[in-house]
Amino acid sequence: MPCIIRPLAVLLILAVSGLVVAAPYSELVVFGDSLSDGGQFPDMGGPLLGGLPTGGLRFTNRTGPGYLPDNSEYFAPVSNQRLASRLGLEALPSTPILPQALTGNPDGSNYAVGGYLTGQVRASIMDPDGSLVDTGRGLARTRDGYLVEMPRVDPDTLFYVNGGGNDIFQGRIVDAASAAQAAVELVEGVAALQCAGARYIIVADLPDVGATPAGFASGARPLWNQAAAQFNATLDSQLAALGGNLIRLNLRGLLAEVKADPAAFGLDPGVVQSDFCFDGSRGDCLEDPTWGLHGDSPDPQRLLFNDGVHPTAAIQQVSAGYIYALLAAPWEISLLPEMGRATLRAHLRLLDSELQAQQGNWQAIGPWRLFVQGGYRRPDYDDKTSGAEGDGHSQSLTLIASRRFAAQWLAGLSLGLEDNHLELGEADSDYEMRSVLLTGFVRYQPGRLFADLHTSLGWLDYDDLERRFALGTAWRTEEGDTEGWLWGVGGRLGLNLLETGARLQAGPFVGADYLRVTVDDYRERGDSSSALAYDDQKQDYLLLVAGLFFDCALGERTRLFGEIAREHEGHNDAEDLRLGLVSVPGNSFKLQGYAPPNDQTRLALGLARQFGKDLTLRASYHYLGDEDSVQGLDLSLAWNL
Repeated sequence: MPCIIRPLAVLLILAVSGLVVAAPYSELVVFGDSLSDGGQFPDMGGPLLGGLPTGGLRFTNRTGPGYLPDNSEYFAPVSNQRLASRLGLEALPSTPILPQALTGNPDGSNYAVGGYLTGQVRASIMDPDGSLVDTGRGLARTRDGYLVEMPRVDPDTLFYVNGGGNDIFQGRIVDAASAAQAAVELVEGVAALQCAGARYIIVADLPDVGATPAGFASGARPLWNQAAAQFNATLDSQLAALGGNLIRLNLRGLLAEVKADPAAFGLDPGVVQSDFCFDGSRGDCLEDPTWGLHGDSPDPQRLLFNDGVHPTAAIQQVSAGYIYALLAAPWEISLLPEMGRATLRAHLRLLDSELQAQQGNWQAIGPWRLFVQGGYRRPDYDDKTSGAEGDGHSQSLTLIASRRFAAQWLAGLSLGLEDNHLELGEADSDYEMRSVLLTGFVRYQPGRLFADLHTSLGWLDYDDLERRFALGTAWRTEEGDTEGWLWGVGGRLGLNLLETGARLQAGPFVGADYLRVTVDDYRERGDSSSALAYDDQKQDYLLLVAGLFFDCALGERTRLFGEIAREHEGHNDAEDLRLGLVSVPGNSFKLQGYAPPNDQTRLALGLARQFGKDLTLRASYHYLGDEDSVQGLDLSLAWNL
């Protein structure tokens, strides 16, 4: 399929691209059928203005309390509208028949229309006049397909594509060949989006449409079950052949899990959810006698299906939570390397503090000096680019042995053990990491000048990774574990501007660190519809720093020391993470993860107190941050052997 780019459209996109605010996704664009229709048809039973409907018809239950068309109750939002809201985006009807002046809804980014076949979904993506809304009562409107108006898309746009159910209900899919034809039409639309530059395309599978109240009432359940399986099989194979960054869903598996444990999702476990519906007024299903619209206690939240084939608002919420959890996973998992980097960073800063504390108290030549440090840190992540938010805490124990083996030279080893705990996201996903770090260091100090060099190696043990998220009223936890490694080299150069041995030592310094962190691939346990598998993560960091240090004698045995500096991260682009659903073999995709901050301020302040000839106690406070921040306290005891 050729890629046709209109030069004028490209120029317009380039002209406005600088005005777009950085975010994980710039827009949500939806193509599909009634499962995604955000309100294309006028809602004749909803709120009126001058006798005309002001809202759009959606294929789910009304919001209550009566759940009846009485010119006051709206339809609940469908899953993609809920998803857009959680992403901070909009998904408005794109071809509303009613005028904007009446509804307040302009042409927008949701092209899904109830009743669409896969060929019509394709047309709404790529054909002139391809987006059609027709009430069948003389009221209709057409609009060009999305790519006719936007032949080159914003690469940060998130697309959602579904279809296939109506091809079954209308008897278009009757065997493997007709299922393949319907899948081809959907995949052609996906391919056109890719050709136009789309990077993030969600493609939904087809739920088991036979296991619906309509399938039960019509007696077509076995036939529809087989047709849905054939459609999904051909859709999978054709999307695999197409390739690209396709985000495949397992809605079929998700709904099977809801049916297997309805009480966990707020549904009535005493109801055969595949056989009964909330609203049977269309004659395509049996109303539940208790929770149905005309039952003893009408409540669609207790049922899976609103009518014969469409889910209730409760399940729309479950589906939205499922997709959001998939998109949000990289914002959390891509912080695993960052946990390792932060650990080494803190380890090196503690080492810097110990060396800085010696600026005015250079240890004697020959004997070893031994340090024992205990530290506590509290990181706070707030990355507005990726959406990664959370905080945590860590405890560390560090042993440092140093020896001044010549007048101007000091060398040593540092061993650090740290236990990290990080909570992320709205459900407080819980990630644990233990680390062992070994650093060798050397200092050269000829008079006022000093130079530090260090090299580090570390092992990271991620033994308790719990990704938590909401599926409607239910909470789910996916668990896994992995391990990783890190290494780094770096150093810093400083100059004491004051006399050596004076009460006040102060001056500038510059430094650089190169770090590499590797987290091994792993998969979350089990084979649920939401369990994910992740590829290796290999992150490189280049850290540049410039600042001022000081060391001031407050008395014969007490010194105040510290530094203030500005750090610059040389590699600060948001990292992509490759992942995929365990239950969708062969499919993986890349999504944007955490973006390290560009520049941060670093502050350290400490107090050293000498007891006797060979014993020194030190305490220090550390701060690093701007948007993200880390605060820490450490206490160390040093003695000469």
